[in-house]
Amino acid sequence: MSKILIIEDEAAIRRVLLRILSEENSNYKVSETEDGVQGINLVENENFDLILCDIKMPKMDGIEVLTQIKKIKPEIPVIMISGHGDLDTAVHSMRLGAFDYISKPPDLNRLLNTVRIALDSKQLFVENKRLKKKVQKKYEMIGKSPSITHIKEMIEKVAPSDARVLITGANGSGKELVAHWLHEKSLRNKGPLIEVNCAAIPSELIESELFGHKKGSFTGASKDRAGKFETANNGTLFLDEIGDMSLSAQAKVLRALQESEISRVGSDQNIKVNVRVIAATNKDLQKEISAGNFREDLYHRLAVILIKVPLLNERRQDIPLLIQHFSKKISEEQGTVSKEFSKNAITMLQKYDWTGNIRELRNVIERLIILSGEQVSENDVKLFASK
Repeated sequence: MSKILIIEDEAAIRRVLLRILSEENSNYKVSETEDGVQGINLVENENFDLILCDIKMPKMDGIEVLTQIKKIKPEIPVIMISGHGDLDTAVHSMRLGAFDYISKPPDLNRLLNTVRIALDSKQLFVENKRLKKKVQKKYEMIGKSPSITHIKEMIEKVAPSDARVLITGANGSGKELVAHWLHEKSLRNKGPLIEVNCAAIPSELIESELFGHKKGSFTGASKDRAGKFETANNGTLFLDEIGDMSLSAQAKVLRALQESEISRVGSDQNIKVNVRVIAATNKDLQKEISAGNFREDLYHRLAVILIKVPLLNERRQDIPLLIQHFSKKISEEQGTVSKEFSKNAITMLQKYDWTGNIRELRNVIERLIILSGEQVSENDVKLFASK
C-alpha cells in the first residue's frame, strides 16, 4: 500500500487529484489537507511514500513546505502543483529537491506517470539505504584500543578531503575495512568504490584491468573495455596490495595521478578521470624502493596520508569485543543463537599468537561456534582453536 498526501488549498483540485489517484490504483491510500502547516504535522507523525504539494497556499506556501519536508524526511519525493504563473517558482522548487512539478489543471497521463515514477524512486531510495546500512555493518570497525581509536580519528579528519591515502599493515589486519570507511565518510560516497587486488591480477593484464583496452590491442581483446579508473570516475579507486604492481603499470598509475587522465591499452586517446586513489600494501615500500621494485615518485604521490593498521597482537584488549561481534555475526549467517564465550575462553584467546590477525580470529571463532556446546569453554578453545 502506497500512502500519498495531497497538500492543496483548493477543494476542487483536491477532489480531482483524490479521484484520479483512487481510481488509478486500489493500493494508493490517499490523504488530503488544505494547508501547509497541517501537512507538515501529518508528515512528522505519519509515514508517506509521496506528497503532492501546491505552491500558492495561505499560512505556509509550497516552497516553505518543501523545505521543511526535505529537512524532516528527505527520502519522500515531493511533486509540486503549480499554476501557469508559478512556473519560475516551480523550477526553483526543483533546485530545492522537488521530484517534479505538475501544472494546473493536471494532465491525467502526466500526473499518473509522474506519480508512478516518484513511488518507484522512493522504493529505490529505501532499498539503497538498506543496502548501504548492510555494507556499513559488514565493514564495522570494532575496537576501543588506542591504535584503533587513532585510526578512527584519522579517518574522520582525512575522509572529507581528496587526499590520497596509503594504508599499510599485515595480511588480515583490516586494511580493506579502513579503505571502505575512508570512502563512506568522504564527499564521494555517492560515487562508486572500485577495488583492485593488484596481487591477484597477472602482470600482463594489470594495465588492461586498470586503464581498459581497445578492441584488438592484444590477443583476447574482442571489444573495447573500460578500466577501473574509468569505472571509478567521481568515486574512489582502492588499489589493494599495490606493492605487487609491475613497474610498467606503476608508471602509468603515476601519470594518471599527475595528469588526472588515462589512455586505454592500444589507444592514444586521453580520457579525463576524477578519481580519489586509496592504496594498501603489506610490504615495506621503502625496502621495495631500495630494491628497485617500487617507484619512489609513485610512493610520494600515494603516501600523502599514511595509516598503519596494527597487528591483532598489538591490540589484544579489543579481542573480547571482536569475539562478541564475530559470534553474533556468524550466528546470524548460520541462523543459530549467538553463543556465549566463558571468561577463561576469552582470556585464552587473548593470549594466542595471532599471526593471521583478525581474519584468523574470525575463522577460529566460527570453528568454535560450530564445534562447541551451548557455551564456548576453555576446554573448547584447547581442543578446537589450536593451530
